[in-house]
Amino acid sequence: MVKSSSLSEIKSENAKITFPYLPVAVFVGGTSGIGRGIAEAFARYTKGNAHIILVGRNHAAAESIIASFPHPTSLAAKHEFIQCDVTLLKNVRQTTSEILARHYKINFLVLSPGVLTFTKENTEDGIDRSAALMYYSRWKFIYDLAPALTKAREDNEDAKVLSVLSAGNGVKINLDDLELKKASAITRGRSLMSYNDIMMDGFAFHFPSISFIHCYPGWVRTPIGSDSDSLIMRTAYFLSNSPFSPLSYLPMSLEDCGEHQLYGILYTASTPGVWRIGKYGNDIGKQGYYGDDNARDTLWQHTLEATVSK
Repeated sequence: MVKSSSLSEIKSENAKITFPYLPVAVFVGGTSGIGRGIAEAFARYTKGNAHIILVGRNHAAAESIIASFPHPTSLAAKHEFIQCDVTLLKNVRQTTSEILARHYKINFLVLSPGVLTFTKENTEDGIDRSAALMYYSRWKFIYDLAPALTKAREDNEDAKVLSVLSAGNGVKINLDDLELKKASAITRGRSLMSYNDIMMDGFAFHFPSISFIHCYPGWVRTPIGSDSDSLIMRTAYFLSNSPFSPLSYLPMSLEDCGEHQLYGILYTASTPGVWRIGKYGNDIGKQGYYGDDNARDTLWQHTLEATVSK
């Protein structure tokens, strides 16, 4: 486990970012929350000189975010939005096909869609909505875009994937109930955290030239939950964001989170393979890890069967 750096040190390191090529970065869930924070930090430090693709549902939010990016000096740089409801796997397939038609190489893929709900609701794919957002859609994005990430590495460029959820806070998964049909809401949520850990192990096993990262960003002030119908989610939003909340001083700002997680992507995950990083972009090693080779292979096969034909 590596000690975290201070925010000022992290900003200083992020400011040194340079690429000998025009990087391609895809942010799924990049129109709000932590994904937005990382996308904005990436745009800021590349001075807009990158292909940046935001994937999400909110077109107006995406246009506003893109308009705030620094104007690139490179005529080849593009900042794009692809509208996609990632709860449906057919939408993910359509979106990845569109991305691959535009970009044969991808350097950075950041996945942060979704928030755990406490009610069970299946999508038309027959998958629980929380599980679709927090695991299955992420797996399919990585699987579909892996050839473009591999191509980037073949050309000696960065190829890194970050899934934003809760590394280090999972539980031992039930290999006899991978669809989580018997799990309580709390167990379901913590199992999906472990699924993200084990997912990254599976991809690193099958695509060893790429860096696969699962992060725990901690408690971050985001707008998620502000317009929810759930009293629990609205209460969580208040506790994280209201200046009148006794906990308002605790969460990290979106901008600071973006700085820390970008640092984790660029510097902490320094080699291909599996990485798990904490709220400061620091390496947390195997802390709170519940996977093994059997879980990796069993979950991989289950997910392959559940997603590839969709």
